[in-house]
Amino acid sequence: MTAAERRNQILAMINEKGYLNAGELSAQFGVDSSTIRRDLSRLEQSGQVMRTHGGLLPVASSSHADTPYSVRRQMNGEAKSAIGHYAASLVQDGQSLILDNGSSVYELALALKEKKNLTVLTNDIYTAFTLSQYPDITLHVAGGLMLDNVYTLVGQDTISKIDSMHVDWAFLGAEGVHYERGLTNINTVEIPVKQAMIRAAEQTVVLADSSKIGYRALSHVCDLQGIDHIITDNSQPIKQRAQYGEKLHIVDISSR
Repeated sequence: MTAAERRNQILAMINEKGYLNAGELSAQFGVDSSTIRRDLSRLEQSGQVMRTHGGLLPVASSSHADTPYSVRRQMNGEAKSAIGHYAASLVQDGQSLILDNGSSVYELALALKEKKNLTVLTNDIYTAFTLSQYPDITLHVAGGLMLDNVYTLVGQDTISKIDSMHVDWAFLGAEGVHYERGLTNINTVEIPVKQAMIRAAEQTVVLADSSKIGYRALSHVCDLQGIDHIITDNSQPIKQRAQYGEKLHIVDISSR
């Protein structure tokens, strides 16, 4: 295998998995660490990956870049607030939670203010700041590399922290929820983090406003079989509603 062929394979793997460890690459390709470091440097110089301590992350293309956090919070705000409050009603005092990034999940964080004796792990900087002001919440923040604009922590450090915990609930954001494609996301680097959250939880809940139901984003996170509940709103009709079965909970925003 030539160096160019190896780098092409590395690029394909990083776009599929979202994060790669340099040591694992060295073992997989049967080359020494200095060779892999040169490969990673060439890929970074070409603007195709981001180097991190011990590995690399993909660079999302401009056509699939995440919407800045400040913009997302204002989109479908009434629906997201209703979704967050409904999700909070599922949580009992004394339980443990993982909160993903995302504006709907942030609304859930706001709605947890009256809960007692919760333990919460998050990889979202805004959510962590909000929860830090609630005295009845024990807060864990998953470390990692922060993505620009969205204030989300990703990478192997984030995954390792999540894998070290077992919680009652994981509440995930999503760019798309489709009855055949399952849970999907724009940014591939978040995929292994979301998958770790699913592994760590007894029950997994997806919070997605109705504009995202039936939509398929770039990258696959998991099939619907891996999700216990999907909470959305009734601001627009849900196509193929019956295909989601009893997992789908639709919040009536007119009652708020």
